[in-house]
Amino acid sequence: MTSEERRAIDAKIRRDFPLIYAHPEIAYLDNSATTQKPESVLRAMQHYYLEENANPLRGLYELSVKATEAYEDAREAVREFIHAASHEEIIFTRNATESLNLLAYAATEAFLGEGDEILITIMEHHSNLIPWQQAAARKGAVLKFLEPDEEGYISEEQFRRMLSPKTKLVSMTHISNVLGVKNDVKTFARLAHENGSLFVLDGAQSVPHIPVDVADLDVDFLAFSGHKMLAPMGIGVLYGKRDLLLAMPPFLFGGEMIEYVSREKATWAELPHKFEAGTVNVGGAVGLRAAIDYYKQLGWDTILEREAHLSCLAMEKLSAIPHLRVLGPKGGEEHHGIFTFTIEGVHPHDIAAILDADKVNIRAGHHCAQPLMQFMKTPSTTRASFAFYNTEEELDRFVESLRKVRREMGYQE
Repeated sequence: MTSEERRAIDAKIRRDFPLIYAHPEIAYLDNSATTQKPESVLRAMQHYYLEENANPLRGLYELSVKATEAYEDAREAVREFIHAASHEEIIFTRNATESLNLLAYAATEAFLGEGDEILITIMEHHSNLIPWQQAAARKGAVLKFLEPDEEGYISEEQFRRMLSPKTKLVSMTHISNVLGVKNDVKTFARLAHENGSLFVLDGAQSVPHIPVDVADLDVDFLAFSGHKMLAPMGIGVLYGKRDLLLAMPPFLFGGEMIEYVSREKATWAELPHKFEAGTVNVGGAVGLRAAIDYYKQLGWDTILEREAHLSCLAMEKLSAIPHLRVLGPKGGEEHHGIFTFTIEGVHPHDIAAILDADKVNIRAGHHCAQPLMQFMKTPSTTRASFAFYNTEEELDRFVESLRKVRREMGYQE
């Protein structure tokens, strides 16, 4: 693709995103935290609230029926997007964090006992660590950690070694929010199942950036957030295999998850409503469906090519900056748009502040992965994360700002 062709596509895509189109002075490189929203998503939500807003599922009047249809249409869109077998396997939550908390409570109640083991990785986001930490404490189970090599990879040999007859559940990130490395989920899920273990996948960083097929991967559960994939904040998804969801108790009680209530007892609604207590976020679900429609319209080929191109270019340019060290894989494409780095002698917060003065938005801190920081003996780092709507021009502005960081901090180069 020529530079002229790429710039033409850049311009066409960026017109779809009101915030970055209206503010070209901003280079938004914090997409692992949340993405910008295309106009089609904002319009879909506006249409729902202007034309179809009502409490869904129980109302028999026309507006409520329309709201119910909008909500269930969104569920079907999610099912198709991740290739789940049934709409019953798609549970709407607030975000990946809530999905994993729901799962850590309900799955451990159903499947975990005293002395059993939960296997996770040291690179997990706190949202896929603390719920299992608490579940293990509650059940008297043991939490075990897989540790990556210096590039962030977990080997099949180590995975096999850490599995045991007591391992009842494995939970891991698909793509690390710090290192950008992609775990070999299909292999690990197969090995877990051969061991009789359940496999949970945190897809918060993968579902927005690569095609995720739950049937092909054969994971038992998948959690992800809408706001990291062009949709609004406050809508997330938990996918689970139907037979496992049927065996699990509810996490929250009241509202639409009820089938029958007496003074003494209650029974639960059918899947998926069994896990969706209270008034649901129809507007968020509508926005998520519109985001999925945008992905389908743009196409995975375009998304993957653009993000791989930026990742390779970013690694090349960052590697040429003196005193800067990128954590994770050596290959740019293997970072999946996520670049976490340090600059010798400069605190990450100072790096972020200097770049902010240049209107380059990045993130600094431990990235909700403190055990990984401790493992790497790095208290905090700086992270830039790219999406398909970012451009080479934004990357160049980012690199230019980084090159002056040490000078601004008083170092003589």
